[in-house]
Amino acid sequence: MADKADLIQADRGQQAVPIFLVNREGFPEWEKTLPAGQRAALDGQKFDGSGYQVAIVPDGDGWFAVGGVANPENLSSWCLAKLAEQLPEGTYRLAKGEPGPALHGWQTAQYAFTRYKKPEKPVGPRILLTKEAQKIDAAMAEAQAVCLVRDLVNTPAEDMGPAALEDQCERLAKDHGGKLAVTRGDQLEQDYPMVHAVGRAAARHHAPRIMHLTWGKESDPVLAIVGKGVCFDSGGLDVKNSSGMLLMKKDMGGAAHAIALARLVMGAKLPVRLHLLVPAVENAISGNSFRPGDVLKSRKGLTVEIGNTDAEGRLILGDALTRASEEKPTLIIDFATLTGAARVALGPDYPALMTRRDETAAELIEAGKSVDDEPWRLPLPEAYVEWLNSEIADTNNAHGNSFAGASVAGLFLDKFVGDGLDWAHFDTFAWRPAAKPGRPKGGDAYGLRAAWHMLQKRFAAS
Repeated sequence: MADKADLIQADRGQQAVPIFLVNREGFPEWEKTLPAGQRAALDGQKFDGSGYQVAIVPDGDGWFAVGGVANPENLSSWCLAKLAEQLPEGTYRLAKGEPGPALHGWQTAQYAFTRYKKPEKPVGPRILLTKEAQKIDAAMAEAQAVCLVRDLVNTPAEDMGPAALEDQCERLAKDHGGKLAVTRGDQLEQDYPMVHAVGRAAARHHAPRIMHLTWGKESDPVLAIVGKGVCFDSGGLDVKNSSGMLLMKKDMGGAAHAIALARLVMGAKLPVRLHLLVPAVENAISGNSFRPGDVLKSRKGLTVEIGNTDAEGRLILGDALTRASEEKPTLIIDFATLTGAARVALGPDYPALMTRRDETAAELIEAGKSVDDEPWRLPLPEAYVEWLNSEIADTNNAHGNSFAGASVAGLFLDKFVGDGLDWAHFDTFAWRPAAKPGRPKGGDAYGLRAAWHMLQKRFAAS
């Protein structure tokens, strides 16, 4: 994505191509106001005002653009995204009204992952003008956070291993005056035994670790953000098939969300004491892989029987959530690409949300709806806790039936969150299997904007 000044600028009356927004119902009347030649140009492009249609119309020595939207008076995040994708390089302004929430899609539509392959015919920035200059910085920060998630998730595992996630956390701490502590090696085995066990089979340059970044005044409310950083998941000894492994570079998507959310929190100077925890591992296969049937110790002291080595993300999250709980936070939010069951239930677009408190779920859902990033709440049913029972340990990490997989994974995590703490868990996909306007195929953020807007509302007045 281009720099801030290249994509959005304050409207000071500079020269720009106008964009007219119409919908299908209002298009016939609007078209009647145009001369015959311009109507013919629209007819030639088969433009009828349907959503996401784009047309270019000659106008004297220049031209104007027309975009089809559902409601020109009430734009969503994505209403201008198709225009940003299809229009040529240049500067634009809406002929009527302000972009408002559509600033987001205008920016994210211009994202491209170019680390390994440059576009054959690159298009220069499409600049959008707005008179609401006070909204530019916040809108840009949010879009950049989404694009950071995309970059991290799109990067292959060899270049986005635990060390690369550590680099991201180190950069974050340096940019915002935070303090980063990294635990690895023998100390990791002692302090975070489940993180060590899951990651110990990886090559040395992908050795497991946990990053703990702190920022903010110690007197402010404590906010803990935790992200699952499984940089590649082979399934361990319960090995995945080839199709199951194909997208496992995205299994650190939870860490990507957590890092991006922490950047938003620090960039906006939200009045919180932030604790960001990112356990980072590769779930590899070798002679020292952890095994089905093993019993692992945890930081909390609970013993965990391994029913399935491919249920590894919840193990590393368990140790991280325990550490986060030790700070007695006002709120814990974790992100994880945790279960296929969540995708079977909700598809890619809706992150599964599990919370202990109804009011926290309501806050996150309301915030998500307001920015077109709606999570969907799944339960944490007490009746299913027994499915994690073990005959030889305090708990199993996987249950023996195919029911309620996302909720049962959430129940496992709940065992490691401190008693009485407010906790929200996002089981997110972090991947878009098919492109939509403003949202290209590949890594993507789901639940990030919902969490960010909820946090602003909850803590801004603290």
